[in-house]
Amino acid sequence: MTFATTLRLSLCGAAISAALGLTACSNNATDPAVNADDSANNDKPAKTLAITQIVEHPSLDEMRRGIIDELADNGYAEGQNLTVNFQSAQGNTATAGQIAKQFAGDNPDAIVAISTPSAQSVVASTKTVPVIYTAISDPVAAKLIDENDVPIQTNVTGLSSELPIEPQLDNIQKIVPNVKTIGYVYSPGEANSVVVLKQLEKAAPARGLKILGVTANRPTDVAMATRSLAGKVEVIYTSLDNNVVSAFEAMANAANELDIPVIASDEFSVRRGATAALGVNDYDFGRTTGKMVYRVLNGEATKDIAPQVMNTLTLYVSPKHAAEQGTSLSADLLKNAINVDKEAQKTSK
Repeated sequence: MTFATTLRLSLCGAAISAALGLTACSNNATDPAVNADDSANNDKPAKTLAITQIVEHPSLDEMRRGIIDELADNGYAEGQNLTVNFQSAQGNTATAGQIAKQFAGDNPDAIVAISTPSAQSVVASTKTVPVIYTAISDPVAAKLIDENDVPIQTNVTGLSSELPIEPQLDNIQKIVPNVKTIGYVYSPGEANSVVVLKQLEKAAPARGLKILGVTANRPTDVAMATRSLAGKVEVIYTSLDNNVVSAFEAMANAANELDIPVIASDEFSVRRGATAALGVNDYDFGRTTGKMVYRVLNGEATKDIAPQVMNTLTLYVSPKHAAEQGTSLSADLLKNAINVDKEAQKTSK
């Protein structure tokens, strides 16, 4: 199967700055289409949505944008009949807990928790306000759902970004055929990242590979952790660890110095310096989450909305970043992937 082939997974079952400014869309009273849209929105009762995420970085921000766009397309427009309260924990789990308690006390119509730490904090803070988690790598390990894909509370549902580890290893070995040891920079405080480490350690021996995990407890530790892998690994892999993604340019710069390619699992890490990534489209992930949020705002009981797993993986590559990290990408790989360098050139024109 080529990377152009969509990888299908069965449906089953990481807070942060200040509130986002809410901007009402201006309307042209003489435009019938605009008036029709306004009328459609006003037909729906006003709702309040609280959104929190562990940190702001492009991947999570793009997911949030997708959620808001999906709701707007379905009649809940921010600044019109939808009030959105967004808060970020700035990578601090204690702050995530404070935000969660505030949101629970505010009693909005729904809370969207983007990332594992934020979701865990929100779920621990309310058993009544509908909670929709998203950008969760392993909702079972995060104790959001059980092994039968049943939420631990009736007010919880959401969308997981769990990625199968075997295709990730296939991708790494295609890009770096001589790989023997894979470096993995991660935060031990993020359950999703620890799970990925365990999955790597379990799957690697059968391929003759070794995994060298290095911890980065804070974003400021990422560059040092990356440099500690010098002479020890042939490639670095990173999942959607929020500490790492928050400081991804620091990781990429360190990897460039060491001529070690970085393989990630999200599109924006490639745009920010990685050689390649096999992962979900963040905006689409947000749109899919938004469909679940819409169902809640529209009156459907959370317990009747089954948790899901995003079911499409895409290969993103950057020949430019690959060269900076001492490697190259085969023609076969390039023809079956989205080349972010070419996309950037089109955007700049």
